Amino acid sequence: MKISIKKKYRFLLAIALLLSILVVVISNFTIEFSAKGKTFSDLGSIPKNKVGLVLGTSRMLVEGGINPYYAHRIDATIALYKAGKIEFVLVSGDNGTIYYNEPTTIKKDLVEGGIPTDKIFLDYAGFRTLDSMVRAKFIFGLDSVTVISQQFHNERAIYIAEKKGLKAIGFNARGISGKQGTKVQFREYFARVKVFIDLLLNTQPRFYGDKIEIK
Repeated sequence: MKISIKKKYRFLLAIALLLSILVVVISNFTIEFSAKGKTFSDLGSIPKNKVGLVLGTSRMLVEGGINPYYAHRIDATIALYKAGKIEFVLVSGDNGTIYYNEPTTIKKDLVEGGIPTDKIFLDYAGFRTLDSMVRAKFIFGLDSVTVISQQFHNERAIYIAEKKGLKAIGFNARGISGKQGTKVQFREYFARVKVFIDLLLNTQPRFYGDKIEIK
């Protein structure tokens, strides 16, 4: 009995869908498992590191108001510094245009929160998490670092860092619940798949540049 072209198409589509779901599940499990025991939400239990690397994000929401992901990362960085768990802060973010500058904006809020300006270093070429982690290793000369972001982001950053020879732990800024949190978490599933594509293709940061010593 011959199978119609339409049925063959449906079968292949179903197989492709199942494979796609499997890739997403395996990617997420691998990153989550790899970062197990390496992220911390309690100041008392996190080990001390010379440098805390805060990953940039937009300060303002498109619809208006402060981005809570941004605000919580600022709070987490200040708390980590004041607790003596880091000596310096490396701010890595997007500086794609003259109108959008994550590192400078973050530095301003960190200084207002009590971190001395000479303790803050800026990475203007942290366009992606991959760029931030690779540049922390090869431009800023770090062997170990405390990543500061939300837990799901920290887990991905830690995985990338360790694949690039940088020892990393994460300090978890407060997450977000509700519709906004669900949307971001959904995007994270696919961002984790992209990690493995980048590793397979040996994707490099957009820029390298001169080395900068943090001291």
